Amino acid sequence: MVTEGPIGERIRIYRRRRGLSQRELAELVGRSESWLSQVERGIRSVDRLSVLIDVARVLKTDVETLAGYRFALAPNGQPELDGLEEIRTALSAYPGLGLSTVSAGNLDEISRLTTEVHRRYQAADYGAAAKILPSLITTSDAMAAEAGGNERHRALSVQNQVYIAAAKLVTKIGDGHLAWIAADRAVTAALQAESDTLSAGAAYQVACAFLKLDQVERAEQLAMATAENLTDDSPLGLSYQGALFLIGSVIAGRRSDHAEATDRLRRAQYLADALGADGNHGWTAFGPTNVAIHRVSAAAELGDAKQAISIAENIDTEGLPEGLRSRRAQVHIDTAWAYSQHREDAAVVVNLMEAERVAPQALRYNVIVRELLREMLKRERRSATPGLRSLAQRAGVLQ
Repeated sequence: MVTEGPIGERIRIYRRRRGLSQRELAELVGRSESWLSQVERGIRSVDRLSVLIDVARVLKTDVETLAGYRFALAPNGQPELDGLEEIRTALSAYPGLGLSTVSAGNLDEISRLTTEVHRRYQAADYGAAAKILPSLITTSDAMAAEAGGNERHRALSVQNQVYIAAAKLVTKIGDGHLAWIAADRAVTAALQAESDTLSAGAAYQVACAFLKLDQVERAEQLAMATAENLTDDSPLGLSYQGALFLIGSVIAGRRSDHAEATDRLRRAQYLADALGADGNHGWTAFGPTNVAIHRVSAAAELGDAKQAISIAENIDTEGLPEGLRSRRAQVHIDTAWAYSQHREDAAVVVNLMEAERVAPQALRYNVIVRELLREMLKRERRSATPGLRSLAQRAGVLQ
């Protein structure tokens, strides 16, 4: 019985005993080969109990042996955000089909609330964003259905932004299928508005939903095709195109393609330089600093911990527009992830505590953070990481 070592090492040992390649095991459990490669290399862990059960079944071993820890620390996805069920209900209201009766409301007020929900999301105030979204979704749907003449384009543009906000939030809290629905509706609104730029912003969210569903190839194809075809050189267009190249760099890192990740970061840097300064056009947070943050993310995805830490140490987030708490916290989360690859648990805890100081909810709903905390709890030395348990409790990993 194999009981020592991280979960990835145990999966690798049992996979080889069964005579399976990484591709074969990944296909049998419905995940990508790049995901399994990262798990076995210790770059990421298994974040859902259902997936761990599937892996154990295929490898003909029991879950606790494969996990290497008691079920109190077993992967169980992410905590459900208050208001998520109301968002699901709003997405199934379909006022245009007569399933519900919703007043269209005032376009200016809906636009104001849409701005507010994006601000709340970027401030990592996910609970507040979730409270706003349900009624905003149904009223924007009704508004878009009823608007005509000169108001129709603006109504569709606002509806696009409502669904982009919804897709961002449900992606963050872990529901990839719901995120796909919301992002797809953002695409529909953009196409009806006949706006290539709004379509690009929606395509970015579809790619994020695909990643959440571990559909890496689909995410990459969509993101890169959209980025290559976008010709809008306005600040909004540059920001959407840059954001697409950034998500493309992270995808390339996830499948261990260093050259492609580097090239996409280079292209994003060119667009950031053309933009001239850190911005937040289209709620992208795109600019030179966000490119630097993604350099850290890509290096962590590639398993190049030393490079990720080196880049992170030289990032100054003070130039980011006000309110971008989630972006500021991400630097510390990715740095923690990099330190975890060398098992420098004290440095991991310090960086996670700094991320928590900047944006408390960013930790609770970040799957990598929850993976890191579970792995550290398995090998905990309380004298070395005195703040670990309380941090894990606040993040919802320990009850």
